Order: sequence, then structure tokens, then C-alpha cells
Amino acid sequence: MDVLLLARLQFTITTVFHFLYVPLTLGLSLFIAILETMYVRTGDEKYKRLTKFWGKLFLINFAIGVATGLVQEFQFGMNWSEFSRFVGDIFGAPLAIEALLAFFLESTFLGIWIFGWEKLSKKMHLAAMWLVAIGSNLSALWILVANSFMQHPVGYVINNGRAEMVDFFALLMNGHVWVQFPHVFFTGMSTAAFLVIGISAYHIRRKSKNPEDYQTSFKFGVIFGLIGIIMVILFGHNQAQDMFNIQPMKMAAAEALWDSEDPAAMSLFTIGDEKNRKDVFAIKVPYLLSILAHNSPSGEVKGINDLQKEYESTYGMGDYVPPVAISYWTFRIMIGAGFLMLLLLFIAVFPAMKNKFNFKPAFLKFLIWAISLPMIASATGWIFTEVGRQPWTVFGVLQTKNSVSPTVTQGEVLFSLIVFTLVYSILTWIEFTLLRKYAIAGTESLDEKE
Repeated sequence: MDVLLLARLQFTITTVFHFLYVPLTLGLSLFIAILETMYVRTGDEKYKRLTKFWGKLFLINFAIGVATGLVQEFQFGMNWSEFSRFVGDIFGAPLAIEALLAFFLESTFLGIWIFGWEKLSKKMHLAAMWLVAIGSNLSALWILVANSFMQHPVGYVINNGRAEMVDFFALLMNGHVWVQFPHVFFTGMSTAAFLVIGISAYHIRRKSKNPEDYQTSFKFGVIFGLIGIIMVILFGHNQAQDMFNIQPMKMAAAEALWDSEDPAAMSLFTIGDEKNRKDVFAIKVPYLLSILAHNSPSGEVKGINDLQKEYESTYGMGDYVPPVAISYWTFRIMIGAGFLMLLLLFIAVFPAMKNKFNFKPAFLKFLIWAISLPMIASATGWIFTEVGRQPWTVFGVLQTKNSVSPTVTQGEVLFSLIVFTLVYSILTWIEFTLLRKYAIAGTESLDEKE
């Protein structure tokens, strides 16, 4: 394996690990703020217990998320110095704002929230939690402003072999940001909801003490999650349509669409011959891909072969086709996990709204395992987003092979890859162990020692 492949593997592993924690931080901060709002409005101690219980799990996840996030920016300097040299002028502004405004806002008021229970008024303490939730999601926004430049570069000029920013507001108003950020925001809601639902289902199934706590969490989690997953699907559709316009090759790879079609059929299941760019076996739904791309049963969707010719005439000779099998299957795993989440929520929402929680034990057990569904969807979604853009790091401007550090050796990258994988695995095990410990302890543990 050469340096480029090792560096790509390292960034993939560290990013996927890190993004296990990020959506949970985004969604759980908002969920806790809502619970504490209910406490301040009603004075019901139940909501205070739930705020503290879910807040403890949030803090564990937040700490591990920060630890794993630090490495992300280090890699830009270690393995991807040519990428950093090229986009440094662009990335500097949003990442600096993310750290100085959003992350400091989030972490400062989180400290106030942790230690301010008996020192602040109820409303001031609630305001601190809302600022944590706002700061968390603002942090995601600024990071996605940077990432969206990689997907759809705007507001720049090339000067001395570097991309230099000439229009900050073009960067901020990049159309891709405003389909990507809502998708991530509502993914956070869905991720937090399934953690809440799964742990609540565990306690309902075991008939734990304080059953009303878990029934309330279950109901709030189902409603929170249903809103989240419906909006994820809607904004995911918008994001896909945006991709048909700005990165048509990515969407062609996601559908294993070798040749342009009008009307275009959507693949339900395809076994393809990637080397010769043809189907071996395929089950397709006529017209559906045109409907998804153009909101019309007619409309051309360009295929891989035609796009390859277009890209060669635009960018010069080369292979502009991303790994089709990875793009195709990660796209489907993401969508499949999303619709399975929607089905589970539809099954649970109507009984929960009627305060009926006598679900079958098998269903409650499945909800515990379903905690992993949004994480699977997030991981495969990000793999598709980044792999489907290949061979580009900055689409149409900078290729991945030209982004890797020229002085880093194979041994150095292999060593850091092994170390980071071990460290991230240990941190993930620590998070799982701590979350499991305090989740099983439940709200009754707060009665003994808050």
C-alpha cells in the first residue's frame, strides 16, 4: 500500500470514528434543552431527573467527541500538507470561527450548566443549556461550510497554485451548505432519539423503578425522532438533487448508471461489472430516477461513460470514475437504515402518544439494538459523500493524488494509522462502557447520589 492509500485509510477511520459521536452531541444537546424547558415551565421534578440523567450521558459522549476531534485537524498538516497549502486561505476563516465562536460558546456554557444547578436561577441555567445546543450546531455549520467548499468550490481564485478567498459570503451562502447542514442537523436529532428510545425501551422491558421517567423519555424520543427522520429524508432528497447538478458523477456511481437514460430507471439491486462498466444483473424501477432527479417522469440522467468523456474534455485525460461498488452500496445502506428507522418510529408513535407502552418484549429488545441504526446510516453516508467525490479532494480543482504530503513516508503513515486506530478503538470502548454503565443505572441512581 502506498502513502496515498494509507493516508486515505487513516482519514477514513478517524473520521468515521469521530462521526459516531458528533450527531449524538448535536441532537442530545437539543433534546436535553427541551426536557429542561419542560422542567422550568411545569416544575415537575420528573423532568429535572430526566435532564440530569440524559445530561450525564451527553457529557460522556461530548468528552470522547472532543478527544477524537482534535486529531482531524492534525491530519491536514501531517498527511495532507499539499491539501492544506492549497485550501488554507479558504479553510482558515470557517474553522477559526468554529473554534473561537461556536466551540468556545458550547464548552463555556456547558461548564456553567454542569456546575450551576444550585448556583443559578432555573431560567439562567436553562439558558446555558440552550446556548450549549446552539453552540454545538453552530460548530457543525462552520465545519460544513468548509466541507461544502470541497464539494462545490465557490468564492475563490487560483493564485500561485493556491485557492484564495475573494468572497466570504459566497462561501457562506454556498448552496450545498444549505442542503447539507439541515441533513446533518436532523441526523443529530434522529441519532439522539434512538439512543433515548433504546435505553428507555431497556428499562420499560425490565420494569425498572421510576417507570414514568422512561415512558416520558420514550414518548419524547419517538416524537423527536419522527420529526428528525422525516426531515432527514426530505433534505436528503434535496441534497441528492443538488448532487445531480454539481457532482453528477457521484450520483451516477450511486446508481451504477453506466449510460445516460431518459427517462432513467432507479436501481433496486444491481450486480455490476465495474471493470467493463456494465450490469451483470439488475432490478430497476422505470422512471423513478428521473422523478427523483427532476421531479418529473421524464428527464435525462447522465451515466458514467458519458460523464467520463465530458470530464476528459474539461479536465484532461484521466480516470474520473469513483469506486462504483462502494458508492452504490454505502448509498443503499444509508437509505435502508433510514427507512427502517422510519418504520420503527411509525410502529411506536401511536401507542406512545396514547401512553400505552405494553409493547412486545421482542420489539423492545429490537429497539435497543436499533440504537446503532443512525450510526450505521451516518458512517455509510459520509463514506459515500467522500468516496463518491473521488478522484477529487476539491471537486474539479484539486485531485486527491496531488493533496498528500510529499515528505511523509509509508512507514510513518502506517505507524500513525495503527496508533490512531488503536487509540480510537480504546476511546470507543470507554464510551460504550461508560454509557452502558450509567444507562443501566437509570434515573433511580440520581436519587441515591445526584
